[in-house]
Amino acid sequence: MAAVGILGGTFNPPHIAHLLCAQEALDRLGLDRVVLMPAGRPPHKDVPGDPGAAERVALCRAAVADDSRFAVSTAEVERGGPSYTVDTLRALREAAPDDDLTFIVGGDMALSLPAWREPETILQLARLGVAERGSAVRADIADRLAPLGAPDRITFFDLPRVDVSSTDVRRRVAEGRPIRWLVPDAVADRITAKGLYARKAAEA
Repeated sequence: MAAVGILGGTFNPPHIAHLLCAQEALDRLGLDRVVLMPAGRPPHKDVPGDPGAAERVALCRAAVADDSRFAVSTAEVERGGPSYTVDTLRALREAAPDDDLTFIVGGDMALSLPAWREPETILQLARLGVAERGSAVRADIADRLAPLGAPDRITFFDLPRVDVSSTDVRRRVAEGRPIRWLVPDAVADRITAKGLYARKAAEA
């Protein structure tokens, strides 16, 4: 049995805050590995300047290529259609029934969990690892999720504040500004080589 963390997102592109979250979850939650799960088509979120799901997968692979603690899954991309978390977790559970799954989210996403598809089932299929430092926000999250009836399935961990987002990275590329130190070098190299985000990114 392996303790596996699942970090979902559009990863458009992946940046250092994503990897820092994966690392802290691995360390604080006692995970064996963390899997980045690029969304094929997020059901409630546009993907501005999307270079395509296959390219976002390639960027994720470039981001973690040198770190054996991390991996990339194409499950949501290959499934097609809207990427609902409950469907992904069911598929992962069927593929590896003995794995102990932890779904990793930020505090804002955790607050919205009751509005997701089958939130009770999500907490049955996986633990919830919530990256949130503030005690007041943690209390709000616990209160919001209390009706789901699984407080023992929710664990909080601290995440250092890093003010970088995919939107910022895309905008900087469109403006011809450097992105080194904001993304792994391999991601920056691929963005440059492929000419990604060079046009219209500033409008996203």
